[in-house]
This record gives sequence, structure tokens and C-alpha cells, in this order.
Amino acid sequence: MNLGLWLHRQAQIAPTRPALYLGRDLVADYSGFHTQAAQVAGWLIDQGIKPGDRVAIFMKNCPDYLIMQYGIWYAGAVAVPINAKLHGREAVFILENSGAAMCFATTELADAVCAAQAPCRVIDVETTDHRADPIPAPIPRDPTDLAWLFYTSGTTGRPKGVMITHRMLVAMSLAYQTDVDVATGDDAILYAAPMSHGAGIYNMVHVLVGARHVCPVSGGFDPAEIFDLARHFGNVQMFAAPTMVKRMSEAAIATGATGEGLRTIVYGGGPMYLADIVEAVEVFGSVFVQIYGQGECPMGISALPRDLVTDRSHPLWKDRLVSVGRAQSPVEVQIGDADCAPLAAGQHGEIMVRGDVVMPGYWQNEAATKKTLVDGWLMTGDMGFADEDGFITMRDRSKDMIITGGSNVYPREVEEILLTHPGVREVSVVGRPHSEWGEEVVAFIVGDVGSEDLDRLCIENIARFKRPKDYVFLTGLPKNNYGKVLKTELRRFLEEGK
Repeated sequence: MNLGLWLHRQAQIAPTRPALYLGRDLVADYSGFHTQAAQVAGWLIDQGIKPGDRVAIFMKNCPDYLIMQYGIWYAGAVAVPINAKLHGREAVFILENSGAAMCFATTELADAVCAAQAPCRVIDVETTDHRADPIPAPIPRDPTDLAWLFYTSGTTGRPKGVMITHRMLVAMSLAYQTDVDVATGDDAILYAAPMSHGAGIYNMVHVLVGARHVCPVSGGFDPAEIFDLARHFGNVQMFAAPTMVKRMSEAAIATGATGEGLRTIVYGGGPMYLADIVEAVEVFGSVFVQIYGQGECPMGISALPRDLVTDRSHPLWKDRLVSVGRAQSPVEVQIGDADCAPLAAGQHGEIMVRGDVVMPGYWQNEAATKKTLVDGWLMTGDMGFADEDGFITMRDRSKDMIITGGSNVYPREVEEILLTHPGVREVSVVGRPHSEWGEEVVAFIVGDVGSEDLDRLCIENIARFKRPKDYVFLTGLPKNNYGKVLKTELRRFLEEGK
């Protein structure tokens, strides 16, 4: 089925239900949302776009983003979301690799991608008339047809295009209702993180139920703006990276904000440290749900529901809170050894997943597909273990594990300890080559604290071989456009002896 049908049906069921907002201002009801998407589809078809063609979206968060996306789907084409924070040259690589026939962009980004010599036609949505006679209904598509072509963040090389089908997005959306939260027509979804990524991919389930879609006027993440919009709309759901949750907590503590109107904050996309989520729950209450996914299995590997994020009565509550929850409904998850054989509860290995949310492969990259999909299993590259109750604890990416003197050190375990010191704001642990031990543990610290205090903290809490042999103090950690710490940059920092 074509996912655009969900919008078409909602426009039939409740045409006057409010749909799209820019800040507090209503931009379109569901009838208007549907009509504008159908007009974009009609225009695309007039321009020669055929089912299966790729059409990119290089736009900051705004209501037109969703109109373009659904217009692309109505036309039977494939949406190629490009993070608005990328450089024009990076966007051009995605346009070239995907073979995009066209790119919708806001003015500033249109200028940037044109200056970088875009290989396809770029449509400035702010200045170009891109609507024609509306088509009556979305063009039929098979469940296995591509809907999104999502490019990975590329922290270790060129981004790869993840092929995401209509079936994958349907399964992921319905799993939201069973495993993450229950979206209703009374809710508002707030897009404070890039709509090209985790925040935007939850739009489908909220279209399905006829919820309101709110884009901040700032086009991005601003805690004060989020608090204001949450108070105004009420029943607000949003996706946030762990760094965003931390900043929201800090802003609320500094200003006395309570998060009134926030109903659900789904967090994921990076490690959420125990101290940070404990503080966030103390500040905002029972509004948090954790998900674990990858572009290759979008938002769909596991979930930790709000009652378990909030629970402090269970004897294993801390262990469960640092886990990523249990497998979501449409997938199987197992921990495998180096040969992909399943491991028993408590044994460390690679997290493997298969099911209807897993990609069929990478776009025109058979070698990477064969390496990542093994006998039907997605090899996530994440290391961890599962307990007897099915809770999955993710330690680190396989490439981030440190082997010192023949013993494995999982950086996150060390980071969790260091973050318990009140003077530490951010931390990232990496391995540095060592002539005798193979690697030694090095901690990069952002905060106001001395090495002696951190050494004492580690001695009191973890084995000596896990203790950092060096502390490097920075004013900030290098991050990519999704807020993930770039450990490759930290390793380069050590290699260059800075």
C-alpha cells in the first residue's frame, strides 16, 4: 500500500480537523493538507516524475516539509530526506548517489546546493509554483516498493542509502501504538529535531490518527520555545536525542519550567546516561519512553516504556533504565557471537535483528548489504547483552570497544561512572594505541573537575584495567549533525598528539 493513503483517508474522515501548524498559527486542516499534497503530486507528474523516481527534500523543519513528502508519495515516487544541517557538497553527494530527479529545498538550502553544482533540478519551495491540478488519490504502490531512501550519518565514511519500504514504515508506525506510546487525534506532535530523521519518521502514525503537526517557528530546537508550545497545545509528543533531553532539563531547572503540556518525549539516537535520565524524570515526570533503532531498522528494534523509565521500586530498576528495553513487536532480536551464533542471557555479543522493520538492503551497494544482512539478520554493529527477562543492554558500537591487555572495556560503562561526578557535563571514552597493552583507555571530559577526583571516582567503582590512563579536558565534544559524538575525531585528536 501507499502510505499516502493514511492522509487521504484522514481527509475523508475528518476534513476540518486541524493538521499543520507553524508555531501557534494554523496552516492547514486535513482537507487542505491532502489537497496541497495532491497538487504537488499533480505537478510532479506533469514534470515527468514516475513511480519509483527519487525526489529529495532538503528543507528545514516547516509545514511544507510534510506537504512535499506526501506529495512525493501521492505521485508514487520515493522521498530522499536530506538533513538541513548538511553542507551543500554533502547534499550533492546524496543527490548523485540516489539518482534524484529533483530536489525540493527552502531558499537558503537551494542556494547552497546549487552553488555546489547539484546534479538535478532544484525547486525553491518558497519562490516556485510547484502545484498543479490535484490527483484524486495516491498512486497505488506495493508494500515492498521504496518509500524513503535514507542516508546514514556517515561518521566512518561516505553515507549509505538505506532502502526503506512502505511495509517497513507501516510496521514501524503500528509498533509505535503497541510498544512505544498511543497516539490519538487529541495529540500534537512537535518537530524540534530534524524532520529528515527520527522526529519526522513519526509523522505517519500521527497522520493516521489525525493528530496536529507543529513546527516551531525557529525551525529547530529551542527549549524555551518547546515549553511555550507545549503549554499552548497540550498533549504534546516529540522525539528528542539524549543531548536534547539534557539541555531541556538544564533549561527547566534554570528557569523553573515544568514541561506543562508535554505528554511524551521519545528519546533515542545515542546513549542516554543514567544520571541524565534520572534527572530528567525528576524534572518532567513520567513522560519519557526510550526507543532503539537504526536507519537500517528505523525506530524499530526495542523500546523501554514510560512506566519502566519511571519505576524506582524494582530491585533491578537501574539495570533496566540503562538498557534499551525489550524487542518491539514486529522484530526478533538476538545476541550473536563472531559467527552469528546465538548467545545465552548475560553473554556479550553483537545485537542482531530481523523482521518487517529491517531494510532489504543498501541502495546500489551490494557489498555493504552482504556484510550487514547475514542469513536474514541485520548485524547492527552494536555490542551488548540480553538478560533473562529480555531487556537488552547496549554497551557500544563494535568498533568502539577497547581491548587493553586482552580484556574488553566498554566505553559506555566508564562514561556512566564519570558522569556521576557533579563537575562532569559531558564525557567520551576512546582507546589509544599502546605498545604493551594494545590499547589504553582515554577519557575526554567537558566540565569543571580535576584528574585526581576522577581517578578516585573510578578506583572506587570500576576495575583498575577499565580506569582511564589519561584525561583530556575540552570545552566541547565534536558531534555530527544528529548530535552523536564523533569518536573518530577524538581518536584523530590523540593520533595527532594535540
